[in-house]
Amino acid sequence: MLDDDSPRIPGNIVFIEIPSGMAKDIGAFSVDPSIPIPVELGPDAAGLSGLSWEMLVAGMLRLLAYDPGNAHASYYRGFVLAVKPEIFVELSETGILKARNGDLDVAEEVFKALGGLAPEAPEPVLNLAILYEDKADALDRSGKEELAEAVRGKAFDAYKRLMSMDPVYPDAYFNAGFFYSKNRSYDQAARMFEAYIEVGDDEEKLDKAKEIVGKLRVRGDADAKFKEAYDFIRMGKEEDGIARASEFVRSDPGVWNGWFLVGWGNRRLGRYAEGREAFLKALELGAEEVDVLNELAICEMELGLLAESRGRLERALRKEPENIKIISNLGVVARKQGRDAEAAGFYRTVLELEPGDQLALSQLEELDD
Repeated sequence: MLDDDSPRIPGNIVFIEIPSGMAKDIGAFSVDPSIPIPVELGPDAAGLSGLSWEMLVAGMLRLLAYDPGNAHASYYRGFVLAVKPEIFVELSETGILKARNGDLDVAEEVFKALGGLAPEAPEPVLNLAILYEDKADALDRSGKEELAEAVRGKAFDAYKRLMSMDPVYPDAYFNAGFFYSKNRSYDQAARMFEAYIEVGDDEEKLDKAKEIVGKLRVRGDADAKFKEAYDFIRMGKEEDGIARASEFVRSDPGVWNGWFLVGWGNRRLGRYAEGREAFLKALELGAEEVDVLNELAICEMELGLLAESRGRLERALRKEPENIKIISNLGVVARKQGRDAEAAGFYRTVLELEPGDQLALSQLEELDD
């Protein structure tokens, strides 16, 4: 059995001893009856009467996913690969397909199992990093910024692990470059792309990395101001953030990102007219991001420009039809316009996408009164 310090393994796992009739060599692998085997019973937990190799493999994979440092982990790896030699490729394809289809929780468990099965392989770790990025983005769209940051931290840890692997895995640097760039760590992003240029061999990716590095290095000083401004606003120091963002705008007035930060800081301080002006400038410079449209809609909502606000939100919804923040704000605008039935419909849609959403529940309760 697992000792008290072992990680808790989710699922219906029991440990058994291999029956003597099954304790035989599998190719070059020797089955050791003295080592307890984790078995995945499945949801019905009907018992062990129908014990199969698939149940044994499922249990060992789940253990390797959540307890890769188990005392018998090496034995379980050998066992799984002896029973199903092609399982790494098969599971990799399954995990990627699940991730593409949005079944992120299942994909995460698959990639964790692959990481436990082949701890020296970089592919499962990179797939986990990308998956955590996708999860964080989804949480951001749902308005769960704190949880999104925690999941993004898991992606960061996965990239750190990839960077420590020997031999180096070029694709890790390429993907990490986009990760850091998306999170506005531009210097670090440039270092990642430069590292890929040194070790990568994919011509298309090399050309892309060189192009991005050129842009990042030219913008180095401005990007430092941008990140500082972003961090100030995120930490609640809006006045400092607006000051830094204004410096960014003065140094690079044709880039919409700086105007977005000026608008974001002002919106958070309740200066909606100033915020609206900055967001309109960002749109004028080509911004098409949902966050810009949403922030602008909030300013217009607070200024009583309800038709304009609704138009921004509808435009954002066409880009991201399941963005809960956008749908909730459409509900707010509909209520302000006196369209209570329509507002209730928006909040019910939110609950279909995110059962238990407190804002939607409270709004529906008020509308029912």
